[in-house]
Amino acid sequence: MAHDAIRSELTELFLAGVAAADPVGAVAQALTARPVKVPDGGTLILLAVGKAANGMMEAARSAVPEGVPTRCLIVTNYENHRDIAGVACYGAGHPVPDGNGVIAGLAVEKLLREAGARDMVLALISGGGSALLPGPVKGLTLADKAEVNRLLLASGADIEETNIVRQALSRFKGGGLLRLAAHAPVRSLILSDVVGDDLRVIASGPTVGPIADLATARDVAHRLGIWEQMPGAAREALAREAARDPLPDPDATLVGSNAISVTAMAAAAGRPVRVVEAPLIGSVTKAAAQVLDLAASTPSGTALLFGGETTVILTGNGRGGRNQELALRVALLAEERGLPGDWLFLSGGTDGRDGPTDAAGAIVDCQSLSRMRAAGADPRALLANSDSHAALAASADLLITGATGTNVADLQIFLAI
Repeated sequence: MAHDAIRSELTELFLAGVAAADPVGAVAQALTARPVKVPDGGTLILLAVGKAANGMMEAARSAVPEGVPTRCLIVTNYENHRDIAGVACYGAGHPVPDGNGVIAGLAVEKLLREAGARDMVLALISGGGSALLPGPVKGLTLADKAEVNRLLLASGADIEETNIVRQALSRFKGGGLLRLAAHAPVRSLILSDVVGDDLRVIASGPTVGPIADLATARDVAHRLGIWEQMPGAAREALAREAARDPLPDPDATLVGSNAISVTAMAAAAGRPVRVVEAPLIGSVTKAAAQVLDLAASTPSGTALLFGGETTVILTGNGRGGRNQELALRVALLAEERGLPGDWLFLSGGTDGRDGPTDAAGAIVDCQSLSRMRAAGADPRALLANSDSHAALAASADLLITGATGTNVADLQIFLAI
């Protein structure tokens, strides 16, 4: 079968995984199983935060009982932002928080503080919410918060480490939305972009609770080697030991996840598959080796399916993302190992955006490096400059889907043919 046909097949499998994370269907199913109940005379406050906010809000509004007054607010990334009648819609920066996110945060804070005992809050949380809703603690500026976020991304911090620090520096994360809505019950439906589906980690757990205390956040910053580089205000905030009032018990339900999307890819495949149960996590260097190690024991014609979220340590000023770098590293390692035969590898982010680029990821094959070099690109030099996007553009291997309106981490497929 020609490579173009195989590429189309792998892309369709990837999109089947994305479709399984459809926020509209996920929320509709959850609210059918357990309908919304608002006390007489109360208002239903619908708050959607994250990359899947639009779809989740659409489904929630459709499920609101007739006659129940509502107040609706969305915070999502710029790529997904659009105006919706009857909804206050805010676009904000991701992965680096910005001023529009601060403005959105103030609107969220006002909305929740005004909620009364007869009202109910239905929070719709999805991946990306952590950066989209910055609420720096007292003494910290947005510029301070953005610098901490930049240091975390550049350090190779995993999602849990990142969220431990983010939560400690935020008014909203780690259960902050529960505190703000102190007079009204809060129920949340959560679409997971986190391997393992720890609700405290997804969007930094705004309706659940913190992962760890301030002491642990300090330890993480030291271990990652970013403590001395952090703004003084951030170090001061992490050094505080002020106690907070206990949080109410969270009412939170997981409605979609990476594992569900991997299962959907397997179901959609028209060939034998091997689902890798262990998530593909950790550094992209180790992940590339893991992919090829497993490929060596997988028969030709069988699609090897992964899900997870890797990490990248920036070593230059190029552009790319963890999926593009993983794909490029798989191609380079396959060449280094002398991997025989014909093969393809796809790695993509289910939100349709990998790092600060227009690509969801990439599909590489056994001829990718030859195409790069023929186009005048040096793949190893570009990788050293963290410029996987340029290398993969040269070989025409970028996976472009556009914003998908959802986010359940990353999906990978390896196929030897």
